[in-house]
Amino acid sequence: MSHSPSLTSATSTTRPRASQGGTWRMLLAMALSGTIGLLVVESALPPLLVVFARCVLGALGLGLWLAWRREWVAPQGREWLWLAGGGIALVLNWVALFSAYHYSSIAVATVVYHVQPFMLLALSALQGEPVERRKLPWLLLALLGVTLSSGLVGLDGVDASHAGTGAWIGVALALLAAALYAGTTVATRRLGHMPSAQIAMLQMLAGGLVLSLWALPLLTHIAATSPQLLSARAASMVLTLGLVHTAFMYAVMYAAFQRLPAPAIAALSFVYPAMALLVDLAWFGAVPSAAQWVGMGCIVVAVLGHRLTGQS
Repeated sequence: MSHSPSLTSATSTTRPRASQGGTWRMLLAMALSGTIGLLVVESALPPLLVVFARCVLGALGLGLWLAWRREWVAPQGREWLWLAGGGIALVLNWVALFSAYHYSSIAVATVVYHVQPFMLLALSALQGEPVERRKLPWLLLALLGVTLSSGLVGLDGVDASHAGTGAWIGVALALLAAALYAGTTVATRRLGHMPSAQIAMLQMLAGGLVLSLWALPLLTHIAATSPQLLSARAASMVLTLGLVHTAFMYAVMYAAFQRLPAPAIAALSFVYPAMALLVDLAWFGAVPSAAQWVGMGCIVVAVLGHRLTGQS
């Protein structure tokens, strides 16, 4: 997901409880996730600056959540390195995804971003872990979906009319974001004994600290040359993104993870790309081509098939 600390890791670090209240919490979290692109685009700020603000505000909100819950496990030794590495991958994942919104539609970027499980599969293979052959057909279907979703390839072949639109750049950035997200997941798996909210907060702090080397000079430059960009509207979008769509959303999402079984989480997670598509159609007036519709459908089916195969 956008976003965000790994959902896979969050499920692995919590214990199932009663399912009461889990469904509406998961639906709310995924609906909020699907509107992240709207806030990013409407802020009209550089993605680097938006991500930095999200890190600061998200870490602040999650820190308050941890203090209220009195949940804290002191990291030990090499765990600090995994937190730092995961945090850097996390914020670069956000930068890549938010940048993708400016080249391709929010819906296409979001759906392509959901090939994350296949990126994780590739990373696992590189680490010498066995790869289940029964999952490979879903990988091929996802690759077909990515190609069609780019908008440069139609159902009857290459569509030259879209050449030079930057669509491929958007798809490439979404794929890069998915790969970085998979890297965050790998790092987070080494921290299984920590509360998920603590991992997310520390990753945001680590990534935000590194990002500040570029974000703060950029903020100073914008304030001096284009102060109109730092409007009340932009501030409201960024505040909402950091406090509501990050801190609050993750608190709700983690509560859902504690109440729902893995198959239910996998199924409800598709509310996220569905909401992103609805936002793209209703707010931005996007009109995906027939090939893009087919491509996004292929990715959704492939990811769902991959998850169900893993649970069978």
